[in-house]
Amino acid sequence: MTFQYVTVEEAIKRRGLRMTVVGDIPSAWSEAAKGILHIKGIEWAAVRLAPDDAALKEWTRGHSSAPVAVYDDERPRTGWAEILLLAERLVPEPSLLPHDPAERALVFGLAHEICGEQGLAWSRRLQLVHAGLQNAGGFTPGVSRYLAKKYGHSPEAGAAAAARTADLLRMLAARLKAQRHAGSPYYVGNSLTAVDVYGAAALALLRPLPPEQCKMNDLTRVALETRDAVTEAALDPILFEHRDMMYAKYLELPLSL
Repeated sequence: MTFQYVTVEEAIKRRGLRMTVVGDIPSAWSEAAKGILHIKGIEWAAVRLAPDDAALKEWTRGHSSAPVAVYDDERPRTGWAEILLLAERLVPEPSLLPHDPAERALVFGLAHEICGEQGLAWSRRLQLVHAGLQNAGGFTPGVSRYLAKKYGHSPEAGAAAAARTADLLRMLAARLKAQRHAGSPYYVGNSLTAVDVYGAAALALLRPLPPEQCKMNDLTRVALETRDAVTEAALDPILFEHRDMMYAKYLELPLSL
């Protein structure tokens, strides 16, 4: 393991890389960031997110979400792309970004469709919030109300989230099938990129790893396993074959939430 959990007070005193992460749930963004740092062998200290912690909020300059990465006295990095680029700078090899400009652009485009606003993880979270507000599974009503305010839920956006999630799942499955036909198990080119990490991590929001690999609260697991018929139909087996390959070859198990 390349990281250890510390208090926010300990993290503030340290040098090097520290990062806030979501605890008790396999957050797509936190787990992907952990995976990138693991692949690169970067040592870092983890701080579990506590949105009401005044010291944590001050240290991260007002951010109440995770992950937020802080290196030495540099400004906090909050977005998935910022954290990826920081990791690439700190340890250039193995690189998770292609040298070819066209492939690099493709990596960033696919990564946005997984991690960015209205991407797969965003839409799936909105889907689970909407289900919770409708008493149809998903997150508990209290968690759903909190996340709804934080991430701009509306009845219209919530109702559209399932279709958006399914569209993105089908796109990613089609991409993997085309790559497999070309002789590659990866999303882009013939080698590992950040997209492979993001794609594997995001599936935790749709079908979590088994308890022996990803221990979490039973209610959280039930929430994440909420799937309607449209979402279920879009979960092509190739998505999970890719995830299993990633955890077998590149990512750390069991997850440490």
